[in-house]
Amino acid sequence: MTASTPEAPFIDRTNAPKQMQPLTVLKPAKQTAPVLYASPHSGNQYPVDFVANANLDPLSLRRSEDAFVHELYDSCIQYGSPLLHANFPRAYVDANREPYELDPDMFSGPLPSYVNVDSLRAQAGLGTIARIVTNGADIYREKLSFTEVHQRIDGLYHPYHATLRHLIETTRTQFGACLLIDCHSMPSRVEATSAKGRIPDIILGDRFGTSCAEWVSDFAQVILEDQGFSVMRNRPYAGGFTTDHYGNPAQRVHALQIELNRALYMDEETITRLNAFNDIKSRLEGFIQRLNTLDPEDL
Repeated sequence: MTASTPEAPFIDRTNAPKQMQPLTVLKPAKQTAPVLYASPHSGNQYPVDFVANANLDPLSLRRSEDAFVHELYDSCIQYGSPLLHANFPRAYVDANREPYELDPDMFSGPLPSYVNVDSLRAQAGLGTIARIVTNGADIYREKLSFTEVHQRIDGLYHPYHATLRHLIETTRTQFGACLLIDCHSMPSRVEATSAKGRIPDIILGDRFGTSCAEWVSDFAQVILEDQGFSVMRNRPYAGGFTTDHYGNPAQRVHALQIELNRALYMDEETITRLNAFNDIKSRLEGFIQRLNTLDPEDL
């Protein structure tokens, strides 16, 4: 497998987060399945001032991206499901966190009382506004102001989640139930191995059975394994804010996170598609096609 020339991130020349189009929703002509897909981490529109003031070069800033993930799943519209994806990058705002999950050490002044400063994820540098990219390199040269961060969250994070809530509610209204597939990718160096001692292709996260009915997770795993993927569950990725916040099987809303091994489809150093990209996309299309045959009465 070979990779092409490295792709630079799209730099948003508006130089203002509030002018960035926060998200994209791809919709089928008619929604025919109770399943919807979301990709909160594949955005690559980097504001020019963010790039200019970062401690890292543009390629390094992309280490946290779930690059190309929304492209891998966009065939879902052919099978009657919408796809929501963030346009803003995870390094700028992480939509798979609480609204204000922040590390106080990143800021030049005190934070409001409603901010969750005790979050383990924020303390690890991976809060709503991340301090580091995936490989642990610091993003910022200087401390941030809360005003700036509040603008990012208000202008990007909240529209993403308002749209996601709307899609969930309209799906449940139409079908009586909803299955949200939260689409992610994971570094190939993840500390997880299967019984055969190999790093899995996919890790499914259902918050250990609390965000998605076990039979739904089982069904998804069987389909993925039929497509040739090796699959593990919940370790080390059980799901983030999205699955925890929206998944409520008792209310017939199921949320299942999919982490795809990046080495299957991309060069992790240059962040470029491998020749195998189309094969992985085709196999995921097979997964989508079968998953979307779920009878909403069963959910």
